[in-house]
Amino acid sequence: MSSYAQKTGFGATLWDYLTTVDHKKIAILYLMSGGFFFLLGGLEALIIRIQLAVPNSDFISAGLYNEVLTMHGTTMIFLAAMPLIFAFLNAVVPLQIGARDVAFPFLNSLGFWLFFFGGVFLNLSWFLGGAPDAGWTSYASLSLASEGHGIDFYVLGLQISGAGTLIGGINFLVTIITMRAPGMTYMRMPLFTWTAFVTSALILFAFPALTVGLFLMMFDRMFGSNFFDVAAGGNTIIWEHFFWIFGHPEVYILILPAFGIFSEIIPTFARKRLFGYSSMVFATVLIGFLGFMVWAHHMFTVGLGPIANAIFAVATMAIAVPTGIKIFNWLFTIWGGSIVFTTPMLYAVSFIPTFTLGGVTGIMLASAAADYQFHDTYFVVAHFHYVIVGGVVLALLAGTHFYWPKMFGTMLNEFLGKITFWLFFIGFHLTFFIQHFLGLMGMPRRIWKFLPGQGFETGNLVSSIGAAFMGVATIILLVNIIMTQVKGVRVGNDPWEDGRTLEWAIPSPPPFYNFKQTPLVRGLDSWWLEKMEGKKEYTPAEPIGDIHMPNNSILPFVMSLGLFVAAFGAMYRVDDKEWAIPVLVIGMLITLGAMFLRSVIDDHGYHIHKEDLLEDSDKGGKA
Repeated sequence: MSSYAQKTGFGATLWDYLTTVDHKKIAILYLMSGGFFFLLGGLEALIIRIQLAVPNSDFISAGLYNEVLTMHGTTMIFLAAMPLIFAFLNAVVPLQIGARDVAFPFLNSLGFWLFFFGGVFLNLSWFLGGAPDAGWTSYASLSLASEGHGIDFYVLGLQISGAGTLIGGINFLVTIITMRAPGMTYMRMPLFTWTAFVTSALILFAFPALTVGLFLMMFDRMFGSNFFDVAAGGNTIIWEHFFWIFGHPEVYILILPAFGIFSEIIPTFARKRLFGYSSMVFATVLIGFLGFMVWAHHMFTVGLGPIANAIFAVATMAIAVPTGIKIFNWLFTIWGGSIVFTTPMLYAVSFIPTFTLGGVTGIMLASAAADYQFHDTYFVVAHFHYVIVGGVVLALLAGTHFYWPKMFGTMLNEFLGKITFWLFFIGFHLTFFIQHFLGLMGMPRRIWKFLPGQGFETGNLVSSIGAAFMGVATIILLVNIIMTQVKGVRVGNDPWEDGRTLEWAIPSPPPFYNFKQTPLVRGLDSWWLEKMEGKKEYTPAEPIGDIHMPNNSILPFVMSLGLFVAAFGAMYRVDDKEWAIPVLVIGMLITLGAMFLRSVIDDHGYHIHKEDLLEDSDKGGKA
């Protein structure tokens, strides 16, 4: 066992996580980092709701409000939702397809560290002169007028973080295409893997648009170009096109894995197979395709003209069709099932009407004529949060409870989990349902304060009380996590008792090589089929033999650190700081040096010998 024995102690564990290329440990890194940024974004949301709880509030200044508003949206989308989605992709997808790792373990680690350092860089703006203040969409007319370095932090931080996401998307695309176990055809892949597959394709095509837009913004702000400056012959609307060609597929990059999580949870706790598997796959692919054809519905009021508006209105309404197919299939799965209302199932059942409401208001906004009235009111805020919180965040909370036993080998407390659910669910609807009516009454988005007598007092107070409920729910979830890990009560392979896919066939948490023998997939819901035949283990596709595994590496961390350092030099160069150019050069040398080392080091990984695998099996698979 000496060839792969684990060291103990805090220092060894810290070094292990800094250098790991194991997708399961990277999943934990994503979960912890995304969870931290989720708490940060939630704190910013609470500050917004405290400011708007009563009329004429002076809780924070107008300038700080703009910064908090911008950072709330940016943090939640880029630094919380995205990494938490990647946490579940890393934790589950390789196990579901019967793989021992992802296609490019080194790049998997690099993707995480790029995201992490980009997020840290962006949030350091709070301490270094002010955060970005032009809204999470950072429209060019506002961004170019913004003083200080807030927008520069936004541009450089998202460039670094976005590169990590793009690398992650490519990695999972290749993993799913090339590393499925024998017998796992595309139409035998679990729904979560299908949504991961389509999401990865969307990342591949959507994130370059954001990258290009950010580069042009960087050149305008730092190098004197005029891509977006109307006074100098630029076009400010081009930024909106770049941003939304990324930004609308981004909504589906977030929601499709959420759909995948619920498509795993609902059959498990309805105790029956997912209804309409083929139509669910078709709907997933169609949503991905149509997601690239609707971006200008965010721009109905900029003057594109009636033909463009009509085309994008029709495309937006069309995307509701595959989403509706999914909703009916989930309902038919639940219908007639032996339903067990665990915490994940409560989230899943509540998600269906909640997300449907968000979809209905989306169809209302898809009508260009009506959108002229809704645009830039709180009706849009309510719609957006019903989709993102009522869809993505509910799925992330459900997935945390559902997959926690597989990731950590312990079970979150169900009683505390249900308290979290009810507080969060009630708080969410209190917060955002009434915002539809505030919008219809004319309350504009992004306002810092409102006056007495405008009719907005009651709605805003109720909304702020709901936000407090969600804050309390999040604290209870944290208490639940800490208590569970302190108690450390271990669970078995299949703690929910009706796991249907391959991840439930191996120990919890899995050994770092996942499968000692590659599984043979004999149909949809592969593990459930094995259990129906009375088997205690999956059917292997190969005799037991040596396993080749990749070595850990500190180089992904070093490469990302180098870009983090270089970003400071690039940003402060425009202020003629005497240290800026040396810092820029040092940062780039760190990154390039690490890349050079990666190219010259002869890293062939290592082997786990057959005898060690047999010995490990006798000990329960927890190497």
